[in-house]
Amino acid sequence: MAAKNQGFDTIALHGGYEPDPEVSLGLGQGAPRGIPVHRTTPFVFKNTEHAANLFKLKELGNIYSRLMNPTCNVLESRYAQLEGGHPLSALTVASGTTAIFYSIINLAEKGDNIVSARALYGGTYTMFNDIL
Repeated sequence: MAAKNQGFDTIALHGGYEPDPEVSLGLGQGAPRGIPVHRTTPFVFKNTEHAANLFKLKELGNIYSRLMNPTCNVLESRYAQLEGGHPLSALTVASGTTAIFYSIINLAEKGDNIVSARALYGGTYTMFNDIL
């Protein structure tokens, strides 16, 4: 179902996720209508060649949850569609410090100064003072 044909409410509930009719789960047999929450860290590879291709970025797929996760992919796609963007144009991160890092590296250039408040979370201060 293309997002262009869907309203805001439908995208908010169903955007970025299409149940796989080939999946057979539970007593009712069939894919869940709701988004499955993938609470795993590593993912299974088909074989060593598949794993090598994923790590070399020759194939798109799940390697490790901090890098890519099917649940996060749905959230990113949904937000992007709600904002009128391409389904692959959003990014979710696991911490506020990571969000700040991505914001700064996309806005600032080499030689720019970062002006901030004095009272910062310690990790953010360290990032500003020692990393960026």
